[in-house]
Amino acid sequence: MNEEYLARAREKVDDVRLFINGVSARAAQLAKGAKRLVPLPPNDEQSNLDIALLEVAEGKVIITRGSETEKPKR
Repeated sequence: MNEEYLARAREKVDDVRLFINGVSARAAQLAKGAKRLVPLPPNDEQSNLDIALLEVAEGKVIITRGSETEKPKR
């Protein structure tokens, strides 16, 4: 697990349980083929968990109570 991504993403969500559930749900979506919301270099071998953490850290995925992980509204 990328510690930098974890620290940055953790700043975005106050509730630890909500954070864990939201990030793991997003990692599961990625594992099932969901499109990445952050650019990564070709042949990058980051885990789905690291990608999910980066998406939360960069505000591409918002974790809120009572919902699945959401893309920010534009």
